Formats: sequence, structure tokens, C-alpha cells
Amino acid sequence: MKRNALLILIIALCYFALTGCVERLIAITTEPAGAMVWLNDEEVGATPVTVPLTWHGHYEAVVRKKGFQTLKTSRRTPVPFYQWPGIDFFSEVLLPARLTDRHKWHFPLEPSRTADRDALIQRAAALRGEALDHNRLPM
Repeated sequence: MKRNALLILIIALCYFALTGCVERLIAITTEPAGAMVWLNDEEVGATPVTVPLTWHGHYEAVVRKKGFQTLKTSRRTPVPFYQWPGIDFFSEVLLPARLTDRHKWHFPLEPSRTADRDALIQRAAALRGEALDHNRLPM
């Protein structure tokens, strides 16, 4: 009898040691690779990078790489059905498996445009002239 109780206890402990967990991740890539990424004003690293997802919802993303235009955008992470209230108890506590909720975001970057030096100087001179004309007092 004690042997059966001990066996049941061991099986129960093994079951609960192997019960589920949900791992939430965001995998971020860019074209070209090596861009720095900020999510909600927090630097997360250079691409390709995988970061833990702390909540589902709205994220502000900023992607920067020298020689390319800075990209400011937002993304949303949808809640999978097994994370809905009520169902999440079974997927995180009772299911004897590990679930991975992985979101993949890819950001293509545009090369930066260089301004024409002569056109920039002409525009600055025109604006300076307008400012000087505007600041003259009438006689």
C-alpha cells in the first residue's frame, strides 16, 4: 500500500514538474542586418534579435542603422487563443508541454538620401534673405 502511494506521489510530482509553460518571443530582423532596435523607448539590441514578449498589445518600434533612414513604426501582437482568460490556466498550468508564442517582425530599411550641397546652400541663402527683409523696420 505504501509502495503504491509512493509511486502515485512520484508520478504526480513528475507530471507537475513537466507541466506547461508558455514562452512568448518577438523575433526581429532587418534588411540589411545589424540595425539597432528600440521597443517602447528601450534598446533591445542589433538585428537579428529575439526578445521576450512581456505583454500582448501595441509596441512602438524604432530601427536605426548608419547609412539608412531611421524607421519609426508600430506593431501589434495578437493574443493566441490558448492565452485567453480561462483557457490560459490549462495551457500554462495543466498542459504537460511547452508552448511557444513567437511573433516575427521584419523591417526593410531604405538607404539614406544625401542632400545636394549646392541646392541646400541656395535654399539657406534664400531663407536668410527672407528673414532679413522681414526684420527691416519700415521708415
